[in-house]
Amino acid sequence: MTTFFFRAVASDGKVRAGRLAGDNEKVVARELRKQGLTPVYVGMSPKGASMDVKLPSFGGGRRRDTLFFTTELSTLLSAGVPLDRALSITAELTERAEFRVIVLDVLRILKSGRTLADSLGAHPEYYSELYTNMVRAGEASGSLAPIFERLAEFERTRDDLRNYIVSSMVYPALLCCVGLASIFILMYFVVPRFALIFADGRMKIPTPTRLMLDGSYYVKTYWWAPASALLGGLAFWRVYTNTAAGRLWWDRVRLRIPLLGDALLKAETARFARAMATLIGNTVPLVQAIAISAATLNNKTIASAMTFVAQGVKRGEGIAAPLRKAAVFPPLAAHLLMVGEETGRLDQMFTRMADIYENDTRVSIRRFTSVFEPAVIVVMGVIVGGLILSMLLAITSINDVAI
Repeated sequence: MTTFFFRAVASDGKVRAGRLAGDNEKVVARELRKQGLTPVYVGMSPKGASMDVKLPSFGGGRRRDTLFFTTELSTLLSAGVPLDRALSITAELTERAEFRVIVLDVLRILKSGRTLADSLGAHPEYYSELYTNMVRAGEASGSLAPIFERLAEFERTRDDLRNYIVSSMVYPALLCCVGLASIFILMYFVVPRFALIFADGRMKIPTPTRLMLDGSYYVKTYWWAPASALLGGLAFWRVYTNTAAGRLWWDRVRLRIPLLGDALLKAETARFARAMATLIGNTVPLVQAIAISAATLNNKTIASAMTFVAQGVKRGEGIAAPLRKAAVFPPLAAHLLMVGEETGRLDQMFTRMADIYENDTRVSIRRFTSVFEPAVIVVMGVIVGGLILSMLLAITSINDVAI
């Protein structure tokens, strides 16, 4: 089946847009009519759609909306509230109007006779493949409430880890920016004024001061050259890393960064383990669970290695042995999974593995920041201190004016 983009007119006269899976355009159009919609366009995403004016979004709002939706639906379903009523209540409680439209559209598709998983799948920007597969498994087993409890825990844990990493890296990044800005201000504004004192060519200037003045001259006169080179390098890096080869190269490089690479690897290990625990605990087949979990990974180098692991599972080797051969996760991961296979508690071992590496990720991030922050302070202190020392040397040498 293929997922098609559609625009249709509802009975209230409003235009609906979204995605729907079907064998071809005619099947999708027929399904839309069953839902009480009049199809206007069914096909691939039109090129003109990219011209729609939208506010920039970095995905944080969507993640919070999905977490809110999952938590509320879990609470309501556990209390015995019918699914359609639970969706209506969730829509009423939603603060963001944009997401309220999404929830109401899910409810509309559900009432037209589609499953909840298919209804959620119409909005992949909010509900991932892992999410919809979990819901589909819950519908098949008749246990939606426990499924949403697991999904709520999964979304909450993943969001907590992501927020911890981001908040931990804000201060070092801010420290670098402030330090570089301070040096630029000194070299561009302060030092040139100080250089007026030495405008008299007869004055003997110490070597450190001469180097500082020359550096200030080049910063003030040719600042645009390094700025252009930096912007050009960033643009090239952005374009290159958007390609498949560039993304693989960048993901390999990130894993080799001292201290930070170790934290990134453990974060990816925890993300994969948490997704696998959630899927396997709800009877999703192992090969399918590996493919879905690999899609949740940010690092494409690790994600591509999961294809080799899935092939090993298909050959009957289990998951621990192929994972050890792939050598992308820390060695402890394979040992934990081997124990899980031997005891028949693979889902519990994946949960334990996720807990271990989420905690290790926090430790690694703290270790990185504890080294990086003092290093930045020392480097900036040496540079600023050198500038001040050069000024003081020049001031103390004023008496050495040649007569």
